[in-house]
Amino acid sequence: MRELFHCEEFLSFGLSSFDGPNELPSLLGITGKGAATLRKRVRKSCPRWPGVYGMLNANHELTYVGKAKCLRSRLLSYFRTRSRDPKAGRILRQTGAIVWEYAHSEFGALLRELQLIRRWRPRFNVQGQPGRRRPVYVCIGRKPAPYLFLTRFPPKDVSGCFGPIPGSRRAREAVRWLNDLFQLRDCPQAQSMVFAEERELFPMARAAGCLRYEICTCLGPCIGACTRRDYMAQVRAAQAFLRGKDSSILEMLERDMIGASSALAYEKAAAIRDKLDVLRWLQDRLGRLRSARHRQSFIYPVRGHDGSERWHLIHGGRVLATLPAPQDEASCRAAKQRIHKVFKQKPLEKDPVPADEIDGVLLVAAWFRRHPEERERVLTPAEAIRFVAVREGSAAFTPEAGPP
Repeated sequence: MRELFHCEEFLSFGLSSFDGPNELPSLLGITGKGAATLRKRVRKSCPRWPGVYGMLNANHELTYVGKAKCLRSRLLSYFRTRSRDPKAGRILRQTGAIVWEYAHSEFGALLRELQLIRRWRPRFNVQGQPGRRRPVYVCIGRKPAPYLFLTRFPPKDVSGCFGPIPGSRRAREAVRWLNDLFQLRDCPQAQSMVFAEERELFPMARAAGCLRYEICTCLGPCIGACTRRDYMAQVRAAQAFLRGKDSSILEMLERDMIGASSALAYEKAAAIRDKLDVLRWLQDRLGRLRSARHRQSFIYPVRGHDGSERWHLIHGGRVLATLPAPQDEASCRAAKQRIHKVFKQKPLEKDPVPADEIDGVLLVAAWFRRHPEERERVLTPAEAIRFVAVREGSAAFTPEAGPP
C-alpha cells in the first residue's frame, strides 16, 4: 500500500524561496508516544507565532502539512476530541512527531505551506497537491481556419490562450457550444479548407465534412461557403468573448430563452438555459483569473510578528520575490534591481499562467478577497522605487519608519 503514495523519509522542510537563497529555516519539533504526551509537549514548547507545521508518522514520513496564524493554538486544536474535525483525529492517530517552522507572517505561512505541499506531497493534504487537478487551456488556433479547442499543453502558434480552467465536462461543453455559436469549424486538421475567394481553375462541387454547415453552426470553410475575412471576423468575436470584452452572445441566448419560454417551448428554453449556465461558468472562471492577473501586480509590505518588515513582489497574481524592507544603501540598491527585474514585463494573455502555478495565483487572490483592508497598504512599483530612492538618499534614516 505504501508504494501507492509519494512519501520520502523526512529530514527537513528544505530551503524556502521566501527567505535568503542559502538560508535554511530553523526546524523545531517534538516526539512522543500517544496523544497525551504530544499534547503536553506542544503546550510546553510551541510558541504563539505564525508558521507551518508537519505531522510525521512512525516511519518518519511527512503525512500532513498545515499553516497557522498561531502555531500553539492550531496544534492544540488537534487534541480537542469534541470540537476537532474527524480528519484531524485520523491524522493524529498516525502521528509520532510534530515539527514546525516559524514564518514571518500569516501571509508568509500561507505561501510556505503551498510550497511544502507541492514539494513533499503529504498523503493527507488535498488542496495544492500536484496532479490533483487536471487544468486545461482554451485555445484559438490551428490554421488555416482557427477554432476553439481544449488542451493541457498549449501550442506556441495559437493566436489566443486562456486559462487554465478545470478540465471538466462543463469546459468541454462550453468550447463545443462556443464553436457552434460563433460558427467556427471543429473538424480534424486533415480536413481541407477552401475559402470563397480562393478560386480554382477547374471548380468542383464539394461536400461538407460534417452536418454542422447544414444546421447553421459552421460557416463552411471546407466547401468555400465563406470568405477568409468573414471567418476571421467570427474568430475575433470569439476572442473578444473570452477576453471579457463582449458578452453580447450571452445576452442573445438570454433573449432566446425568454422568447422560447413565452412561446411555451419549455424544452427549447431548458436547452438554452443549460448552454447559458455553462458559458456563464466559463466567463466567470476566466474573469476571476483575468482579474487576479491584472489587478494583483504590486509590492505588498508585511510587518511580521517580530516587528520586521518584508516586501512581497507580486506580479500577474504570482509572488515572484520576497525581500526585507530596504534599510540601508546596499538593501535599497538590491531592492531597486529586484523590482525592475520583476516588473519589467507586463503579463499578457498570450503568456498564460503555468498550470503548476495556478494554486499560487488563486491563493493570493483569496487572501486579498478575505482581507480587503490589506489592499490599501500595497505599493505600486513606481511608489516603491520613489520610496527606496528617498531612503537611499536620506542621511537621517530610521529603520522604524514604514512605507508612506
